[in-house]
Amino acid sequence: MDIKNNSGSKLWQQAKQIIPGGNQLLSKRAEMFLPDFWPAYYKKAKGCEIWDLDGNHYYDMSIMGIGTCPLGYANDDVNQAVIDAVSDGSMTSLNSFEEVELAQKLIDLHPWAGAARFARTGGESCSIAVRIARSHSKKDKVAFCGYHGWHDWYIATNLGDEKNLDEQLLPGLAPSGVPRTLSGTVLPFKEGDIASFEAIVEAEKDNLGVVVMEVFRHAMPDLAFIKRVRELCTEHNIVLVFDEISSGFRLNIGGSHLLWDIEPDICVLGKALGNGHPIGAVIGKHDIMQAAQESFISSSYWTERVGFVAALKVLEIMENQDVINTLSTHGKYLKAGLINAAKKANLPLTMFGIDSVLILGFEGEALTIKTIFTQEMLKRGFLASNVIYVSIAHQKEIADKYLENAAEVFQQIGKALSNNNLQNLLDGEVSHSGFQRLN
Repeated sequence: MDIKNNSGSKLWQQAKQIIPGGNQLLSKRAEMFLPDFWPAYYKKAKGCEIWDLDGNHYYDMSIMGIGTCPLGYANDDVNQAVIDAVSDGSMTSLNSFEEVELAQKLIDLHPWAGAARFARTGGESCSIAVRIARSHSKKDKVAFCGYHGWHDWYIATNLGDEKNLDEQLLPGLAPSGVPRTLSGTVLPFKEGDIASFEAIVEAEKDNLGVVVMEVFRHAMPDLAFIKRVRELCTEHNIVLVFDEISSGFRLNIGGSHLLWDIEPDICVLGKALGNGHPIGAVIGKHDIMQAAQESFISSSYWTERVGFVAALKVLEIMENQDVINTLSTHGKYLKAGLINAAKKANLPLTMFGIDSVLILGFEGEALTIKTIFTQEMLKRGFLASNVIYVSIAHQKEIADKYLENAAEVFQQIGKALSNNNLQNLLDGEVSHSGFQRLN
């Protein structure tokens, strides 16, 4: 496959001139994968297969729609539910009854919760949760741990220290356009560092109204840490929000916190809930969620039907087809194969993440190795990176093809490392690791 001449790469260069940043999501920028040669655009997707603008076929062994599609792209059952809903009208002057069904279903899955609100994206869902929590607590300051989107309440933490977000997920995020009056209103603490959180609570207990945290991202959670956060929030009347946009529906159906009997006050869900159709959910304890009535939280397309219908069908499939176990089984198979291939190639590799979200930790010149891996796998017909969001479409036959080709590329990289000529394998620029302004 000739990766140096493709329509998607050329269109991406055009897009950067007329769309600031090139697209709507940092994680899908070509520069995050293969700056000069990434195909960037697709015409068709099914299961874990994608066809680009030139009709080239790839197996997606990377981010699978940023973790939104555990059932695979264009799942037949979800598609049919959405098609039926659109045929019957997806937007009218009346409300979609499926909205009530989805609220009740999520409350049934989370017995601690008593109410739900809906949106369409993860970032806005987190902002809704923070607004409701502030409304209930009557206190303005927010402490957070993890990545929670692009809105002012979150990015404002970098007004106080431009590196506050560097260790949360994305380094280099400038708070340009965020009002400077928000400086000091958002306070970061690190996963597992209970001392830093206790210090924030002690210093800000009269002003701290909200804590927002991911339950986990790259590894199983530190339960003692989360339980201590819960204790302190209860003690000081702080609303605790679990951001399970990424972690929800990966270890179980619903929020992963259910596995460890830790109750938040509010939980935010998204991504996998819609399997590619936009839906975000904010569920919470009934009395806390009622604070939404004291604020103005409203948007036209939050009432649109497709997201509700898709989510209900996704939950039905997950319950009836043992999806969670299938994701884990596929992930374990891929993980074992990658570890074995790296060992044979004498390539230092550490595997992180849960079984359904695999992270390849390359050592040494990690970014260069990642870029070469992506480059060489693309030539072989795979969209590959250092992250694999596993789907039920990643069945053994496809996994074996991926592992066979990955083993070849690992051998190539391993030899280059031993001969100290790794740079010679690069066909273009090294991929980006965080936010960088695009020209």
